[in-house]
Amino acid sequence: MEIREIKYFLAVAKEESISKAAEALFVTQPNLSRQMQNLEKEIGQQLFIRGSRKITLTQAGQLLRKRAEEIIELYEKTEKEIKAPISDVSGDVYIGGGESYAMQLIAKASRDVQQKYPSVKFHLFSGDSATISERLDKGLIDFGIFIEPFDLSKYNYLRLPLFDTWGVLMRKDSPLAQKEFVTPEDLWDKPLIRSRQSLGRNMISDWFCKESEELNIVATGNLLYNMSLLVEEGVGYAVGLDKIINTAGNSNLCFRPLQPKLISHLDIAWKKYQVFSKASEVFLDCLKKYL
Repeated sequence: MEIREIKYFLAVAKEESISKAAEALFVTQPNLSRQMQNLEKEIGQQLFIRGSRKITLTQAGQLLRKRAEEIIELYEKTEKEIKAPISDVSGDVYIGGGESYAMQLIAKASRDVQQKYPSVKFHLFSGDSATISERLDKGLIDFGIFIEPFDLSKYNYLRLPLFDTWGVLMRKDSPLAQKEFVTPEDLWDKPLIRSRQSLGRNMISDWFCKESEELNIVATGNLLYNMSLLVEEGVGYAVGLDKIINTAGNSNLCFRPLQPKLISHLDIAWKKYQVFSKASEVFLDCLKKYL
């Protein structure tokens, strides 16, 4: 399977039409159709369901699309790194992480690098720990920001001099807003909005003194901003990290920390035996000065 064939396949998947994909790729329709037929023969699976109006992907085609997007992303990333002049500090740095105010430290280091080396560009990817770990393992990002607890044994990492505080995001007119802290008992009978990531954290379950199945979880999400919209509409109370949602001024929301207090440290990690690009190397050195 060649890179050209993968790009052709992704074009067909995107356009849902051989003719439209051929037009976008500046190739003839018979040539593109033949390429896709050869690809199906090579893989030994049907990739497309060819309808009268549009083409859809089979289950095998959907899997190939996901992998193909990762392959092209990694190919283009590698190509940029190889083509970057050895004598110049330029190129791209890819960083993944969840929502955390600790990203401010990453932003400061990025600013310092760009001020000294304007040709360096930064690309941020948001996701939960499992997604960040997967992209880090595949080489799609250079660094991952992880909120403890997370098993970092297969990575090199540095602990950031910051930590996140767990608490509850709620409407200012809710009964619990009058309290300085929120206890487990306060939430046992309340409608809860939990991040999918926090559902897998033992320390959160331990704090509640109840299993997730025993709680009234009415919604889940992976981004606190989206969860905050549910909170604002009165759907429930969102359990998450502080300093992500702005609750100052005219906001209808407020944040109350958990009691007993619950905090999570943060680490920046990279693959063991990682061969860094010059840009990534400079960024890590800059970050170490902050630490």
